[in-house]
Amino acid sequence: MARTKEFDPDAALRRALELFWERGYEATSMADLVAHLGIARASVYATFGGKRELYLKALEHYVRDTDPKIAEALSQPGPVLPAVRALIERYAEESARDRPRLGCLVVNTAVELAGRDPEAARLVEASWNFLEASLTTALTRARAQGELAPDKDPRALARLLLVLFQGMRVLGRAPADDHRLRDTARQAAALFT
Repeated sequence: MARTKEFDPDAALRRALELFWERGYEATSMADLVAHLGIARASVYATFGGKRELYLKALEHYVRDTDPKIAEALSQPGPVLPAVRALIERYAEESARDRPRLGCLVVNTAVELAGRDPEAARLVEASWNFLEASLTTALTRARAQGELAPDKDPRALARLLLVLFQGMRVLGRAPADDHRLRDTARQAAALFT
């Protein structure tokens, strides 16, 4: 007869996500995870696999939680460009307010792991592709509604915003001048007026 789990795997995954987000992949040991999760090492392995598998599952959870919110904000009926400007401001404000400067788990993974872990790179790329597609769809709609000039390339503008947003997340990790983020957001938003 199989034993029942004495912990909630979803809650354990969320707690692992918090620890990985705070410390990063390399700086988080399996002993740290066991202590933080409050479950036995064997239970971690049996439920999630090793540290790498747990990290990738935590990243998938993070992406499933955050990516749809962006698409939803951009797909509301009515004018599109106010939603694009609001998203630019949101990225700047979240990056400036980010204390204790955790950043974005997708960006953190890109910097720490994507260059050497194909599965991590695939998850990062999938998230960025989703963001780019959401922005492209919204900007295409804006152009069709006459909010964006006909000669503007929605995909190229979406890529500009994708790179801008990831850069904002990186700057938000550093003890930098938050005015830099806000000034950047104002200039980027001006492209969509």
